[in-house]
Amino acid sequence: MLVAVALGFILRLKGIHNPLLDHPGWRQGDEASIARNFAALRYNIFYPQTNYNGPPPNYVELELQMVPFLAATFYKIFGVHEIAGRIVTILFSLGTVAVLALFGRWLFASATAGILAALFYAVMPGSVYYGRTFTPDTAMVFFMTAALYASARLLIDRERWRVRDVLTCAALLALALLAKPVAAVAIVPILVLIVERACSGRTFRPLAAFALVAGPLVILWLYDRVVGSHAEWHWASGILALHVLPALRASLQSASTFAAKAAQFRVMLGVLAYGMIGPAISAAAFLGLFFTPATIRSRSLLWAWLAAGLAYVFVVVTVERVDYYTFPLLPLAALAAAGFTQRLIAAVESSALSAVAKYACSALAVAAFVATIFQNHEIVKPYYRYSKSVYRNAIALDRVLPPAALVVMGHYDPSVLYYIARYGWEEDPYLWTPFDEQSAIRKGARYFIAIERNRFNRNVELCAWMQRFPLLRTRGQWPVYVTDPKLVKPEADGQWRAFRNAEKRGRARDWLAAHGFCSNG
Repeated sequence: MLVAVALGFILRLKGIHNPLLDHPGWRQGDEASIARNFAALRYNIFYPQTNYNGPPPNYVELELQMVPFLAATFYKIFGVHEIAGRIVTILFSLGTVAVLALFGRWLFASATAGILAALFYAVMPGSVYYGRTFTPDTAMVFFMTAALYASARLLIDRERWRVRDVLTCAALLALALLAKPVAAVAIVPILVLIVERACSGRTFRPLAAFALVAGPLVILWLYDRVVGSHAEWHWASGILALHVLPALRASLQSASTFAAKAAQFRVMLGVLAYGMIGPAISAAAFLGLFFTPATIRSRSLLWAWLAAGLAYVFVVVTVERVDYYTFPLLPLAALAAAGFTQRLIAAVESSALSAVAKYACSALAVAAFVATIFQNHEIVKPYYRYSKSVYRNAIALDRVLPPAALVVMGHYDPSVLYYIARYGWEEDPYLWTPFDEQSAIRKGARYFIAIERNRFNRNVELCAWMQRFPLLRTRGQWPVYVTDPKLVKPEADGQWRAFRNAEKRGRARDWLAAHGFCSNG
């Protein structure tokens, strides 16, 4: 186990000091902003706040923000350093490596299988990369895997159910659901094991089994009610109600829509197998579902986990097409691959091969594992890249803008707003209008940052209206308009009327060009 944990730790150190602009910057920016707001504004895990949608408070409905809250705790002790969030994530990821070592050893009654499960998870491309990002998924997977392990041992091994054991299983499942509700995938294999236990003729406690599953769901519901009561942004329930359920309903009502969803399902399974699990481990995991050691304690556990995971991918991930949304299937793949590899090792050990041949097989296995590590690294290598110019521009603005300034950022990306370190609005500069900008100014916005300069210049009406304000001198490459009403240029109203007249004649772009405005050159 220690070897797997050490290897996983080393692999997750790559890029740990990178700005939070590497993939997925938008989610890391959200998490980092929430962490900083916990530390600076309200140190209460039930009141997560983002930096956008105007001045604070900007409460948001999300999963229980464990990683940001733990990072915020470090911020209060050591100051704001984003690496704290990555360290918390790494610890959860390495915790999953350790749990899988125990899980595999118990499931297959083999210490070797446990070590293999830990090693496979430690080197999976998705596990390595996302196991060091400032995101909530590794915390969810840790608690989900621990909940499945503890529940499986309770339902399969324990003849007498102690209250403490049931509460432990329920607490782990509750933490998994709170960390991210997609951990509900774990409920299906737990229910299957409960049914098997009930039908086995062994001691069965219906009330305890009910509490094990229902208790965590009630806790999740209560949490959502509490956070939703004061949140301005309803991300979790909004994604479900506005995207996931309508897409599922449409696919069940139309054959063509179902076929399109099925095609996307195949695409996302490919993303899971290649980008998250890795080709070699995916192949071993697939074989492991059919060729498991005879000592396995429960095949139904693996198959129920797989069925629930695939249903989740079909319903959710085909709509929210993000690779790390498939995370709940990674521990399953590690266990299945470990089971197959253990069976293969046992077959070689019991074969009539000579000692030299067996040593050669061992050497080939080690070489294949090393090659798998390098292959997995190459798969996620592009994810480590980030724009250094974006980082420099954001830091430059942080240094020149007044500390309490409210800004409108013409770009959708919380990570950029995080490094500008201001509150305000993040908007698409092509869709933002002068009326929207005036509303933001009335609410206190004093700077407009045209990050997406091309889209800003294409929005001729907004770009022309913004010429009434002076530009802030910065060392960055983004035009920054000082939208203080006291600084409006004397000629602004006449200039705006002239533009509107040209616009009525269909000559808006020509008028702007003649005055040297809104040109990408």
